[in-house]
Amino acid sequence: MVHIQYNKHYVRTVEAAAYCGLSKSSLEKLRLTGGGPAYSKAGARIVVYSVEDLDAWIGSQRRFSTSEAA
Repeated sequence: MVHIQYNKHYVRTVEAAAYCGLSKSSLEKLRLTGGGPAYSKAGARIVVYSVEDLDAWIGSQRRFSTSEAA
């Protein structure tokens, strides 16, 4: 189980995925194909997400009908 602390400004992929209700692999795929939340690179391998950007991305996914285009 991953302990998640959301009062940080930046979180790593596992924490970001849990925050968004996604699996780690789904978030990584969105990073590869586009359409996911904005992210930053911290060094060569570390990916971090701003909690503010995650909130904005989640808000942009709101729909009011199942017939709306995604």
